[in-house]
Amino acid sequence: MFRGPQGNGFVADARLPLRWSETNNVRWKIAVPHVGWSTPVVQGDRIWVTSATEKGQDFFAFCVDVKSGKILIEKHLFHSDKPEPLGNEVNCYASPSPAIEPGRVYVHFGSYGTACLDTATGEVLWKREDLKCRHYRGPGSSVILYRDLLILTFDGVDVQYLAALDKRTGKTVWKSDRKVEWKDLDENGQPKREGDFRKGFATPLVIDVGGKAQLISPASSTLFAYDPGTGQEIWRVRNTSHTPAVSPVFGGGMVLAVTGHGAEEMLAIHPDGTNDVTDSHVAWRVAGKDVPLTPSPVVLDGLLYMLSDNGVMTCLETGSGKTVWREQIGGSYLASPIIDGERIFMFSGSGKTTVIRAGRAFEKLAENHLASGFMASPAVAGDALILRTKTHLYSIGAK
Repeated sequence: MFRGPQGNGFVADARLPLRWSETNNVRWKIAVPHVGWSTPVVQGDRIWVTSATEKGQDFFAFCVDVKSGKILIEKHLFHSDKPEPLGNEVNCYASPSPAIEPGRVYVHFGSYGTACLDTATGEVLWKREDLKCRHYRGPGSSVILYRDLLILTFDGVDVQYLAALDKRTGKTVWKSDRKVEWKDLDENGQPKREGDFRKGFATPLVIDVGGKAQLISPASSTLFAYDPGTGQEIWRVRNTSHTPAVSPVFGGGMVLAVTGHGAEEMLAIHPDGTNDVTDSHVAWRVAGKDVPLTPSPVVLDGLLYMLSDNGVMTCLETGSGKTVWREQIGGSYLASPIIDGERIFMFSGSGKTTVIRAGRAFEKLAENHLASGFMASPAVAGDALILRTKTHLYSIGAK
């Protein structure tokens, strides 16, 4: 799924390439029809990606052969007569990433539709088009799988809720409305900017706390923890930010999450509380322009690595929030980095990938370039990177 099997950008047991270019270590390169910023998902010998027409009228899923890059299946899934204009250049109509498991792939386009497909044939097993919200600037939150549930996030300008579907049938198992005390009203009692400050684009993360699962889900002005089996709220942390897009991670026994725009902070939260834990369970907070608004962080061995949208990588101690090092990588970033246990890979909007060594000392290992930039986060297939640029899908690895 988005950010890999664990949802945290960690790649286990893969010997990923260190260097590549348009003429080096490219196993194959194909153009993917239409537009999509969603992350590819991989299982076995197949890759699945989603895309949509530029103006959001038609929505597609594509199956690609891992070895050859050949498109095996093209499936038109949904149509919208009147998609709402995006109003920005950093989103598109196919930003939510799919999730895959043996035999099934789950694709999602926000309120425009959700579907489950057979991975062998592309047959549609079920569809939902009745889960609505007004995204206003396009959908962004990706699906996640938890046991027999497919969990969806709908943070729009009009309504904000999570829904869990039975992954076998597509039927709703639970629906949980966000409980937020909004403070964005104008002098007439109406939401400012049509409710723009109520939106969200982040993908939740399921963690284990003392043997019990928690679904960590950022929303505008509040970070929530829910029981993923029932949708019942466990705890919350209030903040003064809006429009979160960064997915949380879990390290050192703490939830590490970014609040969003307006008052950007990285928070470290002890997840063993209940109800409102804003004043009791926040262990530390780091604020400022180095806090990312779009790329999600990675964490390993007591260190948190966060990459800002404008290319500053900061290494923090998860226990204290103390800065270990801070370096300007250069470039602008929307895609999230990955970490393979030794190296961190960062993918810029210009097509540059910077590789550094993980650890308490900054060490740059390589800088690689492709012809177009990255909006989608990377995926991994065996020892190959599956990279989606604005125009093409690549398999990068030793030939």
